[in-house]
Amino acid sequence: MTALKLENVSKSFGDVKVLHDINLTVEEGEFVVFVGPSGCGKSTLLRVIAGLEDASSGTVAIGGTVVNATPPAKRGIAMVFQSYALYPHLNVKDNMGLGLKQEGQPKEVIAARIAKASKMLSLDDYLKRRPAELSGGQRQRVAIGRAIVREPKLFLFDEPLSNLDAALRMNTRVEIADLHRTLSASMIYVTHDQTEAMTLADKIVVLHDGRVEQVGSPMELYNNPANQFVAGFLGSPAMNFLTASVKGQTAGETLGIRPEHLRVVEAGRINGRVTHVENLGGDTNVLVKTDGAEALTLRLFGQYAAKVGQAIALDFDDALAFRFDVGGKRLG
Repeated sequence: MTALKLENVSKSFGDVKVLHDINLTVEEGEFVVFVGPSGCGKSTLLRVIAGLEDASSGTVAIGGTVVNATPPAKRGIAMVFQSYALYPHLNVKDNMGLGLKQEGQPKEVIAARIAKASKMLSLDDYLKRRPAELSGGQRQRVAIGRAIVREPKLFLFDEPLSNLDAALRMNTRVEIADLHRTLSASMIYVTHDQTEAMTLADKIVVLHDGRVEQVGSPMELYNNPANQFVAGFLGSPAMNFLTASVKGQTAGETLGIRPEHLRVVEAGRINGRVTHVENLGGDTNVLVKTDGAEALTLRLFGQYAAKVGQAIALDFDDALAFRFDVGGKRLG
């Protein structure tokens, strides 16, 4: 069964149109990530799916049922917010079970679901604690547990890791991936972080200015971006875009080369000087200003001795480069 289907969904706030004819299908059990820069419409789209915003046009169907006129509580969804949204006066157990209590579920059902979610999220030792007594990662796990006990048709995550530090983000990202494998549930996850998108998603939806730029698996989008925006958004360090630095380059075209696809040579098609070196231990990022006055990043595996100011020559495999026209559309 299809978990979610959007057909020509648009959203306007007054005269400002923020979503433009969105068409998307999420299959049952799929983990789909909406990714894009701030202001691209990804959170608005999630709120339309949840029923927190009304679609200006188009249809939203969850589990095969059109829910445009259905209130959020009746849509069979559970949402995890960036802010955790926990009640400070309630302990972990009561925060997780409050929604079920408000639904009028029997006490034994509430207790069984809390026990199951608590074990899954390693929260058994914290059930009597209040949110103020928990770390940020633990609070986020409580918010996720509150969603799990609802046993929804669809999980919605709105930038849930934004308030966590780097180490906690990685740990919680792994926990969410494990949770998806355990539950085999349909999940939609909103983030501006392309690393989260690449590591979590079965399918990525890249949004830009309220439009879907491309949909596909992480590696499909990384290896075969439809346009310059997608190519530049996915990948860290970001893809290099050059218009005047490659010997023999066609005028009017932009050449896209990923940092890991450049190599240092004695004589190559790109010449410049090193402007900065990032020694990361396992690999090295070398920032270069080309003779064509363009900046690029070279990513080398392992440790590489380079000095700021030294001349450097670079080349690449043509089969690994991308060509874009002046409008950003991919050529060839």
